[in-house]
Amino acid sequence: MGKIETKPRPNSLHESDLYEWTREQARLLSEHRWNELDLDNLVDEVEGVGGSEKREIRARMLVLLIHLLKWKFQPGFRGPSCRRTVSDQRRQLADIVEASPSLANYLKSQVKERYLGSTVDAAEQTGVAIGLFPEECPFTPEQVLDLDYFPEDRDIE
Repeated sequence: MGKIETKPRPNSLHESDLYEWTREQARLLSEHRWNELDLDNLVDEVEGVGGSEKREIRARMLVLLIHLLKWKFQPGFRGPSCRRTVSDQRRQLADIVEASPSLANYLKSQVKERYLGSTVDAAEQTGVAIGLFPEECPFTPEQVLDLDYFPEDRDIE
């Protein structure tokens, strides 16, 4: 008979059940039981929340820029699905900044930061040669985030 391998047991609730750990930490905080808090992990988790907000902004900005490029450079393929994706990404980004206003400048900076990656993905998805996309983002941050803005044929340089 072979030996059954087991995973080592996590040595803390934080490692074994993150959700339950968060509930326990919230309870300890609400009861002002400061000495019982798992401070090292609590600090890491709080810092991680800000990082996850930034990651979500980057991911949503990439999707938004890809779809704006597709809209601008493939006018024959404009449709309700693309329009919904653009609108949804804008609303989700607005929600993030509404909840965390200190991320507003970071959000605007991501238009330029994510543009190059968006051209690579848009080229793959559309078959449009990457060299046909402008080197600089053809949209201002205000246009990218404007709920009503969609590039029109006349906007193409």
